[in-house]
Amino acid sequence: MNFVIDTKRALIIVAVAVVLALGTVMVLNQFYPNIYFPALPLSWRPFTTPANISEMKGFASEEEFKAYLHEAQANPSGANYSGLGMGLREDTAITAAPKAAEGTGVTAQSAPDRVSGTNVQVLGIDEPDIVKTDGQQIYFSKNPVYYWGEPRIMSSVEGGSAIMPPKNYDGAIKIIKALPATELSVIGKIDQQGEMLLSGNNLVVFSGEKIVGYDVSDPKNPTQKWSFKLDYRDYLITSRLKDGKLYLVLRNDVNQAKPCPLKPIILENGTFEIKCQDIYHPTASVPIDSTFTVLMVDPSTGQIANSISFVGSSGQSVIYMSGDNLYLTYSYNDDLIKFYYNFLSAKAHDIVPLWMLTKLQKLMDYDLSFEAKMTEFSMIMNNFQNSLNEDEQLKVSNELVNRFTDYQKEHQRELEKTGIAKISLASLKVAAVGNVPGHPLNQFSLDEYDGHLRIAVTVGGRGFGWGYFWSSQNESVNDVYVLNAGMKAVGSVLGLGQGEKIYSARFLGNQGYVVTFKETDPFYVLDLSDPQKPVQTGELKIPGYSAYLHPLADNRILGVGKEGQQVKLSLFDVKDPSNSKEIAKYTLDEYWSEILNTHHAFLQDAKNQVFFMPGSKGGYVFSYKDDQLSLAKAVSGVQAKRALYINDYLYIIGDNQIIVLNEKSWEKVKELEL
Repeated sequence: MNFVIDTKRALIIVAVAVVLALGTVMVLNQFYPNIYFPALPLSWRPFTTPANISEMKGFASEEEFKAYLHEAQANPSGANYSGLGMGLREDTAITAAPKAAEGTGVTAQSAPDRVSGTNVQVLGIDEPDIVKTDGQQIYFSKNPVYYWGEPRIMSSVEGGSAIMPPKNYDGAIKIIKALPATELSVIGKIDQQGEMLLSGNNLVVFSGEKIVGYDVSDPKNPTQKWSFKLDYRDYLITSRLKDGKLYLVLRNDVNQAKPCPLKPIILENGTFEIKCQDIYHPTASVPIDSTFTVLMVDPSTGQIANSISFVGSSGQSVIYMSGDNLYLTYSYNDDLIKFYYNFLSAKAHDIVPLWMLTKLQKLMDYDLSFEAKMTEFSMIMNNFQNSLNEDEQLKVSNELVNRFTDYQKEHQRELEKTGIAKISLASLKVAAVGNVPGHPLNQFSLDEYDGHLRIAVTVGGRGFGWGYFWSSQNESVNDVYVLNAGMKAVGSVLGLGQGEKIYSARFLGNQGYVVTFKETDPFYVLDLSDPQKPVQTGELKIPGYSAYLHPLADNRILGVGKEGQQVKLSLFDVKDPSNSKEIAKYTLDEYWSEILNTHHAFLQDAKNQVFFMPGSKGGYVFSYKDDQLSLAKAVSGVQAKRALYINDYLYIIGDNQIIVLNEKSWEKVKELEL
């Protein structure tokens, strides 16, 4: 049997199928707001967002919150809008180790001269990690270890009568006496596991659904002082410690039936409540499935001093904290109907009729739901297609695709956006809100300096469009923007690494460094001394890429990344910004280092001009003296996670043991099994 394909009918069927698929996703998301139905990749989903998304206010009542939810579900503007802090990613100066506090038995005479802290982004702002020290004790949150115990008989419910040994859990926080190094020993234990922050005698542990504060003035007998339990809808996203104040960022799944007041945490003596009026939202309708709350907490008592809450969705976002402000980013797409209209009127006015452009122009201003607008858009396009014969249809479809590909290259910054909320640490109020094109990689993509925010973003790189205008050739570009105190963009450097994406960024004073990657590793140097006229001053292309950048010394930047299948270290000389050089390189016989996953795994000892990095086969100490990268010490057999120094002793910490090295000779001083 022969089948004749009717092009006109096929186009109509495809268009209707696309609209029905999108409609189905919208209906499913309305009834199941916490589940993502990926009819299209998140960043490709063609939703629209009004221009006034940056205007914020609190809900007047629970009814207004419900009405906002209803409107947002009917008009899901910007499918990947992510509120003010959702999906926050953790990703460096080194924080000063906590000072010895009263009750520790540490006197001024016995206190160590040098103690390292967690490798962080901003000096003086501590970040949670699995290792903390006060210079006398080391607190290590050991990963759970599963090992074989005595054999037992499996029950019939477990699947038969085979003999299977049980698995035993050995996860806990070990408290280790660090000094003298020759007497290294475990002196205490906390039956919790998770990242920690240490403030004086107060150790805060983030353990799953619990946040617990301990008094460790007597490290042999730590005592619990307070605890929070997260509501079953809540998740701890991240935390920071600054000037003895603990900042927590929580995400809460919206309760559709009763969205407010919020009760994100359960206290030992009650529940903390956030009123509807204290939950902020963009005045524009945006899709939301979550609220995000920042709490300022006293780490010694667990008392909540201040809070602020926002609506958002559980997409990807970034948090960055400076000495004065907390920045939260959120993603959204601008008006897609407007984008298509601008394309047709600018690039296809010779092949589309005036009546169609007029209808699309009116459609932009209609007060309709997203689903209704997209249905109307599809009908307009179908009417146009039906007015053509088959030869004309074939020509027009090819012309539209090709012209759209060219148009989106020129205008892609108009669609993909990142909103940025600036929250004052002094008041915990929204100080300003702004936006830039594209999306940041991680917390190092943002930096505040001299009253300005610098942000590095990638725009595009993912084919986008809908129906008639689909383009798979959406090449990425990378930009750096400078925003003033009011979050208005005042300067930019555009078009770094055409067709590539950002793999790492670092801002240091008036200089900025950006690494992009596709086949080679372009290392860009930026002069940001004039916020209104930032410029690219240098570019260096080398094989591989750097995923983490660390300033080792003046005009010396270390890049940690990969080349092929091996971990690569690169030392850059940036003294002459117009002529940056890779002056040293070392390739490790390692496929992976935890530094590629978290900067907390990196340790620099500037006095001895060395740095430590863990690998899958052991730990590595590198010297960078005389602008060379030389392997000073390799330690095998340790499942290395972190390292720290106390005086001139290096403590390499692994899941299975701690090894102490004398930094003067690199001889092993002590080994402790864990």
